[in-house]
Amino acid sequence: MHRLKPEGAGDTSTPPIYRQGGFSQVQQSNNEQDLIARAQARDSEAFGLLYETYFDKIYRYICIKIGNRTEAEDVTQQVFMNALSSIASYKVREVPFSAWLYRIAHNQIVDTLRRRSRRPTVELDETMPLAADDDPAAEVELKMESKELIAATKKLTDAQQEVLALRFGAELPIAEVARLTGRTEGAVKAMQHSAVAALRRIMCE
Repeated sequence: MHRLKPEGAGDTSTPPIYRQGGFSQVQQSNNEQDLIARAQARDSEAFGLLYETYFDKIYRYICIKIGNRTEAEDVTQQVFMNALSSIASYKVREVPFSAWLYRIAHNQIVDTLRRRSRRPTVELDETMPLAADDDPAAEVELKMESKELIAATKKLTDAQQEVLALRFGAELPIAEVARLTGRTEGAVKAMQHSAVAALRRIMCE
């Protein structure tokens, strides 16, 4: 099982954007801080509410990074199991809870991809959304495009992949992505633009 290193430890598998620092002021609602405090006191209902708040975003982020929905569900569950076992070490004033969760998710993705590289190739998700009409050819074409798109993202830089996963996987606004990655909103917009342009070039090759 993947184990998180203690806060502040030098985890070389974790990019700088998910390490401590880069947040001049941690902004969280009083309600979320209360839920975190209760969860740290082993209140399962409070952790359940945090789970419900963040599950979909974490799942979509993981799904776009590893390209397989079934596996993404398992990885997401593991992320929250890790979060539950480590939440006592979380410090509200040091990093936003969302950034802490995304760091755990990133570490779990790294673990998953490392294990995947040591076993037979896992096919890209066969259950990607299909067209709503009854045209089988259109459905196959759309599925192929989805596979190609996921494969194409692997040719982007790590930073570009991260921005796309947060923007279109987790569906986070520019401001939140900027906060999570320690970049300015302008830099995030520029990176998103360059990543999308790069994808278009790759898809046209």
